[in-house]
Amino acid sequence: MMLSSLLVLFLTLQSTRGLYFHIGETEKKCFIEEIPDETMVVGKYKTQLFDKTINDYMPSSPGIGMHVLIRGPDSNVILSKTYQAEGRFTFTSHLPGEHSICLYSNTTKWFASGRLRVHLDIEVGEHANDYEQIRTKEKLSELQLRVRQLLDQVQQISKEQNYQRFREKRFRETSESTNRRVFYWAALQLVILSATGFWQMRHLKGFFEAKKLV
Repeated sequence: MMLSSLLVLFLTLQSTRGLYFHIGETEKKCFIEEIPDETMVVGKYKTQLFDKTINDYMPSSPGIGMHVLIRGPDSNVILSKTYQAEGRFTFTSHLPGEHSICLYSNTTKWFASGRLRVHLDIEVGEHANDYEQIRTKEKLSELQLRVRQLLDQVQQISKEQNYQRFREKRFRETSESTNRRVFYWAALQLVILSATGFWQMRHLKGFFEAKKLV
């Protein structure tokens, strides 16, 4: 049975994030990324194996693989693929919301050392575009490339604004639903208390009448 260690990180959109973490045998690390719809995300990772002889991390052997599993806000699998010890994965969001990015090793051969360090960089939106490659492929001038970057930034800002409106709408709907439930629960409690009080009064009245106290 795979042991899952869920690491939840709510990261600010539109920037490049770099971090590293350690995993053990059959351990999974997951990250939560809030992403607007129709937004490209690029992840780059590199693994390092711990060497007890030098008491430090060394580059991993070619036999080590890393499995990447990505789920959207509706829990549907967007990407599930095994890569090498160092690699790059790309996906595009289709729904706005929280996306789960999970990584774990696909082999236990190397776990004699017990530890594996994984360096991970996540790029979202226009930061995920390789503009040097775009300029070479489309033969753009420096000015044309800058205009292309500005247009991508404006488009991404528009996506972020739409996503923030989506979050506000979802929060408002959740708040209204919670308020309605609280109101209905309070009304139900009031009805129950009133019915209980009425029954107790009838019971006491019958008791007193039976004892001829009233």
